[in-house]
Parts: sequence; structure tokens; C-alpha cells
Amino acid sequence: MSLVLVCLAAVVSLLLMQGMDRQLRDITDTYAVRDTARELVNVMSQAEASQRGYMLTRDAQLLEPYHAAAAHVDAYVKALLEMTADDAAQAERVRSITGDIAGKMAEMARTVELVATARQEEAQSLIETGMGVRLMSEVRDTLEAFIAEENQKLALRNEGIDRSRIWLVGTIIAALAAAVCLAYALMARTQKQVSAMAQRHRGLINQNEALEAEIVERTRAIEEARAHAERERQRVEALLQDTSHRIGNSLATVSSLLALQLMRTRSAEVRTALEAARLRVHAIASAHRRLRLGDDMESASAEEFLSAVLEDIAMTQTDSGRIAIEGKIESIEVSARDATTLGILVGEFVTNALKHGFPDGRHGRVEVALFRDEAGVPTLKVSDNGVGLPEGQEEGGLGSVIIRQLSGQFGGEPVYVSVPGEGVTISVSLPALDRTPAPPSQSAME
Repeated sequence: MSLVLVCLAAVVSLLLMQGMDRQLRDITDTYAVRDTARELVNVMSQAEASQRGYMLTRDAQLLEPYHAAAAHVDAYVKALLEMTADDAAQAERVRSITGDIAGKMAEMARTVELVATARQEEAQSLIETGMGVRLMSEVRDTLEAFIAEENQKLALRNEGIDRSRIWLVGTIIAALAAAVCLAYALMARTQKQVSAMAQRHRGLINQNEALEAEIVERTRAIEEARAHAERERQRVEALLQDTSHRIGNSLATVSSLLALQLMRTRSAEVRTALEAARLRVHAIASAHRRLRLGDDMESASAEEFLSAVLEDIAMTQTDSGRIAIEGKIESIEVSARDATTLGILVGEFVTNALKHGFPDGRHGRVEVALFRDEAGVPTLKVSDNGVGLPEGQEEGGLGSVIIRQLSGQFGGEPVYVSVPGEGVTISVSLPALDRTPAPPSQSAME
């Protein structure tokens, strides 16, 4: 119940905050509407005062404030109509005086025109009709009523804000109280469970001590022999893993030294050769570092090992994710010796694809798959969606020579399928990779 109350208080608090946000926006809009109405009254009063002053003194300087005020009247009327579009009553008030405002502005403009053309008596007669005074009075009264209505709305909205604030404080207090109750309930329940567990633990300890006292003499020799064998196994495993890791680190150091030499070399041909050598050394280092032997210390899982190698290549050679490297590796057990060679072969395939398949910053994808074909023979397939091999050229260079030699160690020969502009697919059967015969995979059978 406390948890439900906490959640309910959080939801209510969120709703109250949203309501307060809406009320604050309404208050802001009300202030803006009220200030616009007041500005409309002020500019019309200023225009009227300047017009009368000009009529009495014929001072042309008084026309400047008159024209400045008259120029803003229409803008304020339009702004009021837009601001009150959602309030039918207030919008109707504004529309009801638009004609009076237009008449008053026309009357003032006519008076200024008559005075400017030295027809003072006609201007005086126009003033004495009282039409302008009546129009101005109606406009002012209507706008005052308009402002009074907005002030009333403002007061009501302020009261709503105060009520929402009180509800919000109450909700927060209720949430805190519920949280305290929940914390107390959880603490009490946890303490009870801990006490029960401690009691059971003491009972188990007593039973275990009694049991150990009965069998300690008969199992001591067996336990010592088992502990010794386990220590030896762990020592050998740690030694092998450490040796492989050290080899990988040493090769990584060589890769770093080649990179340093690459930075100091100006010859493009030498830089290309050093970069190729660095990438191959890095691939061999990655294969050694990522190798994890199984429980028999003689085999490794191709799925776990090659996935780690591909991840390492993706992190170091794909130029911030410009080229995606995907692996579809089946769970094929390989010997530790073959695992390293297989990792180097995959590294050569992927490195060649990254180097030649995506020039000029082109984005793309390289997919590596290791599976059993219909005959149950392990098969390595590497494909990319790069630019493909040039027409009439299937292979060449040191990378292709290395690939052929490594493939030959597993009794296979690489087969290239290239479509210019659409990528390259290379397949290699690896019959010598199997440690033990295995049936074809379900996907191959389908």
C-alpha cells in the first residue's frame, strides 16, 4: 500500500506540475493581453492629445508624436484580436470597438488635414460636433471593461495557482510519509528474513560439523590428492593463458613499433609496406590474446574465439564505425594450434576487405561466416559490399599469397566471386580443421 501511495503521489505531483505550468502560461498570456489593451488606450490618448495640441498651436512638431501613435493603433487592435481568439466574449468586445477606433482615427486625421490646409473653422466645427469625444469615450470605456475582465481572470488564476501549490505540498508530504512507511516495512521484513536465514545457517553449520567429523578421516587423502591435482591444473592453465597473452602483448608491442616507424617514414611505398606489416602483426597479436582454451587445455571454441577477434578488428581498423563487421560463427571445436592459424586467416580476409573494398571513405559491411556445408565440412565465407575486384583481376599481392598458404594448411583453396561495384565473396573449405567428425548443421541440412 505504501508503494502504491508513493507511485500515486508521484503521478499526482506530475499532473499538478503540468497544471501549474498551464496556469502560469495563462497568467502570462493574461498579463500580455491586459498590457496590450492599456497600450492601445495610451496610444489613442497620445494621438488625441497631439492632434488637439496641433489644432491649438499649429506647431508642426506636435504631428510627429501624433503620427507615431496613430501608426501603432492598428497593430495593437490586431494583436488583441489574435490574443483573444480563444475567448469569445473578450474577442467580441474588441471587435465591437474596431469601428469606433477607426471612426475616431478618421476624425483626428480629418481635423489634422483641415488645420494643415488653413481651414481652422471647419476643424473647429468638426470638433464641436462631439463625435470624436463620444467615440473616444466608448473606446476607453470598452477597453477599461476589457482590462477589468482580464484582471478578474488574473485574480482567479492566481487563486488556482495557490490551490495547486497547496495540493502539491500536501502530495509531497504524503509521498514522504508513504516512503517512510515503505522503508520501515522493508527494513522490518528484511530483518526478519535475515534472522531466519541466520538461524537456518547455524543449524546447517551444526549438521555440517557433525557430518564432517564422521567422514574426515576417510576423505582426507582424497581431498589432498584432488586439491593437488586442481592446483596443478590451474597452474598449467594459467601458464598457458599467460604465455599466449605474453606472446600477444609482445606482438602488439611490435605492431606499435611499426606504427612509430610508419609515422617517421616519408616514402609512400615504405609506408604502405609498414602499414600492411603492422596490420598483420596486430592480427596475429589479437589471435593470441583472444585465445581461450577449453577444459581439456587442447581445444577452443571457434564461435567464442573468432567473435572476439572480429570485435578487436572492428575496434581498431574500421575508422570509427565507418565499416560494420558482422560474424556468423557456428560452435565448432578446433585445436589450439589451428585456432591461432584460423584467426590469422580471418584477419587477413577482413584486413584485405577493409583495405581494398572501401576506398575514399566509403561506408559498408563485411560479413564473416564459419559453418559446416551439406557434407559437414567446415567452410569459411567472407563477403563485403565494397567496390569489388577490378575486372579481369581476382587476386594478387602478398595478402592473397598468405591467404592461399594458410588455406592450404587446412586443405582448402580460396574461391573468389566478385561483382564490380557490388562487392566480393570468398569461400574456403577447411576439411583439415575438424578435430572430430561432426554432423552437418541444421541450417545446412535445410
